[in-house]
Amino acid sequence: MLIKTRGIVFRNQKYGETSVIIDVYTEEKGLQTYIVHGVRKAKARVSPSLVQVMSLIELVAYSRDDRTLHHTREIRPEVVYQSIPFDLKKGAVGLFMVEMARKSIREVEENRPLFDFLHGSFLFLDQIQASVANFHLYFLCELAAYLGFQPDGTASEETPFFDLQEGSFTSAIPDHSHYVGEAHSLLLSQLLASTPETVGGISLSRPDRRALLHHLMDFYRLHIEHFPTIHSHQVLEAVF
Repeated sequence: MLIKTRGIVFRNQKYGETSVIIDVYTEEKGLQTYIVHGVRKAKARVSPSLVQVMSLIELVAYSRDDRTLHHTREIRPEVVYQSIPFDLKKGAVGLFMVEMARKSIREVEENRPLFDFLHGSFLFLDQIQASVANFHLYFLCELAAYLGFQPDGTASEETPFFDLQEGSFTSAIPDHSHYVGEAHSLLLSQLLASTPETVGGISLSRPDRRALLHHLMDFYRLHIEHFPTIHSHQVLEAVF
């Protein structure tokens, strides 16, 4: 069957002398893997930049339910980024977002709300003029909701701690080590109540931002079975 769909390139790896294999989160079929022939030739029909990680593309591809590797017929850009490729901070945030999405999403079926969230997040990152220092934290909070383990509640005098294992704010320190202390729980609550437009206005020190990032990554590890190691957060910490 031939399908036409939008997609977000999650991973790109060389295959043979001239081809690449790309993992793409598609609007029509969820997470799919495609082989793109000849893209590394000197006069390739498809530019290598088109299938780089984070690219927003439109593709026409062959799809069979009994196969995990599919062939493409056409690929073209859906959106050409205007700032991400030239902004070190935006690039670092975008690569982290891609890695977290790639290692969190296992669906091979259509999920339009999730696709729209991811697609909109990369567009917003490209277009925003304000600081992006907190955007990856907002992204993690929102992505968790689409994956089915949205943090519950808000920080208050009655519920000053966030239980990472239960995914909710609680009145007392849990009887395990997977929790967030009072100060960072309050900041986490502010993140959860923010929007893409307002999250940059939350005042976070570098240590606070780093601590919240590690808490959220622990949250993902606790709620996604066999969650792999993340590497791009080290670049984020260096850049910010």
